[in-house]
This record gives sequence, structure tokens and C-alpha cells, in this order.
Amino acid sequence: MARVELKNVAKRYGSAQVIRDLSLTVEDGSFTVLVGPSGCGKSTLLRMVAGLEEISAGNLEIAGHKANDLDPVARGVAMVFQNYALYPHMTVARNIGFALKIAGHDKADVDARVSQAAEVLQISHLLDRKPANLSGGQRQRVAIGRAIVRDPQIFLFDEPLSNLDAELRVSMRVELARLHRRLKATMLYVTHDQTEAMTLADKIVVMRDGEIEQTGTPEQLYGDPDNIFVAGFIGSPQMNFISAEARGGTLRLASGATLPCPQALSGPITVGIRPEHMVPQIGRSHTIDVTVDMIEYLGGTRYLYGRLPDDTAIVVEARDRVDITAGEQIGVTFNENDVMFFDAAGKRVR
Repeated sequence: MARVELKNVAKRYGSAQVIRDLSLTVEDGSFTVLVGPSGCGKSTLLRMVAGLEEISAGNLEIAGHKANDLDPVARGVAMVFQNYALYPHMTVARNIGFALKIAGHDKADVDARVSQAAEVLQISHLLDRKPANLSGGQRQRVAIGRAIVRDPQIFLFDEPLSNLDAELRVSMRVELARLHRRLKATMLYVTHDQTEAMTLADKIVVMRDGEIEQTGTPEQLYGDPDNIFVAGFIGSPQMNFISAEARGGTLRLASGATLPCPQALSGPITVGIRPEHMVPQIGRSHTIDVTVDMIEYLGGTRYLYGRLPDDTAIVVEARDRVDITAGEQIGVTFNENDVMFFDAAGKRVR
């Protein structure tokens, strides 16, 4: 396996700047996930590592060697795309081993590698089938098997699960996590789905507009975001944001409620509170009024979707069996230690 280093890389298409002076290290054997909204540059960055896009500025190093000008086949990477791109007239075995055959490997070596990859992916019983006779999850396993047989230094995944239905996506996440543990491979994975990122990653890289907003473990990004963008992007449902004004150690919310706040804060402030930290309970200090518009029932958990008196949208997680109905006004309380503060520029105030 190998370490990947991107040093001040940029990508331009004419006057359009897609990646801006970006530096990132993907550690040997890690599962690093690039996440962000559509158009943030994450797939472009992955294709630059693969050699499918030219690097406009900066350096790419793979296993300590400069790789900017290396052909894709010489970089020791294998890429799995959103589109499986399987040959419909070939069996699973031939699809998996095709690249090895073209590269001149003898039949015995090809058969051995195909058999080993199929065993790892639990598709040995499918080797004689053609893609038309496979489910979406099985086709994705074949595409991954095609990458495994090449014995790459780095696996690159570009939104590989986005074409699957919700149930298959969950099961394939489990399969990918198992595959990473088994192969101990360096994996760089692109998705716009923060749930996928939180489930799979050793390290998450949150991108926006061609730049890195923050990197860290899932726990770090969720519990200690650097700015309002990361705080809102990581977590489902997303963090609640309430406008406030800080003055003299008191924080007055737009809804009219007041909270104590750090003395250092002054002026317009955004208060961030996650849904699970808001408790529907009347009669305690620091309670705010919420009108419930809709209740999402998920078995052991309910999410109350509502609004404050100033019409700010609020989501509250309700685990206790509290008798609440849509249209009702309730009180919500929270622990001051769970509140995050963001300044007028959206930066976290710690």
C-alpha cells in the first residue's frame, strides 16, 4: 500500500478555478473520505490522483515519488466508478480478469487472482453469470473485484454506491468496511452522503468550492466543527441554527429567550444546537417555545420538525414517550455545555 500527498495542488479549466491551492495527506492504509456538496471539486481531486485529470499546479506524490506526469497505469491505483461499466457479453470471471488478460498475464495467474478476489467479495458462485443476471449490489462487487485483482497501491472510489437503493447502500457500506479491514489497503473515497462518510472513514475531508474546510475523524468533525458549514453538513438531521445577539455576558435569541454566554462574545452570533441535545420538556430554565409542524416517527426515535416564534426552523429529537401532536406548542430545553457559537463570518467561537 502507499501514502498519497497532495501539495498545493490546483486545477483550472480556462479561467475557472476548480481546486484551489489544496494540500492533503492520505496515510498508508487509511480509509479517507472526501465529502461535500455537488460541485465542490471532490471528484475532480480524485481523478487528479488517478491521472485522469491533469494537475494545473502543485505536486502529487504516491509512496514518496512525484506522480504528476505518470500515466494512470503506472501510478499503482485502481478506480471504482459510480457507473459499473461491465462488459455485458462477458461473464463475471472474464469481467474481473479482463485487464489482467490485456496486460499479458498467463491464464493460470488470471484465474488464481479472479478466484481470490471472488472469494474476498463472496461472489464465487456468480463467476459464470453475465451482468444482466446480477443485482445492483452484485454488479458493484464485480467492479470492485476488477480493481482488487490488479493489486493496486491505492483504491479510488467515486460515489460507488449512489446507484443502489437505500437497503443495498447500507449492506454495501458494511461490505466495504470489511474489505478495508481485510485488505488493509489505502482507500480514497468520494461521496456527497455524509452518512456514508461517517460510517466508513478513518478520516473525513470536508470540501467546499475547491477548498478543504476541515479534516478529522468522524467524531472530531461532529463534536468539534471549525465553522458553521461543517457543523451543518455533518450530522443528520443537521444542527439547528438560531440567530442571537451577544451583549454583556447575555445572549438574546431572536425568539426572545436569553442565555448566558462567554464574556468574549459581542454582537451578532449564531447559536448551534444539535437535535439530540434539545429536550421537549416544559418548566425548566432556558426553555424556548417551539410550534410542532410535523413528527417523523422512526420507532425508538421521533424527530419533531417545528419553528420558533420568529419562524426559525427547528428539529428536536424525542426519545422519551412524550405525548406530543402536530400543531402543538411545546417548551424545549438544553444543556448550555451542548451549545456552539459561530461569529458573523460563520467561524466557530470556542
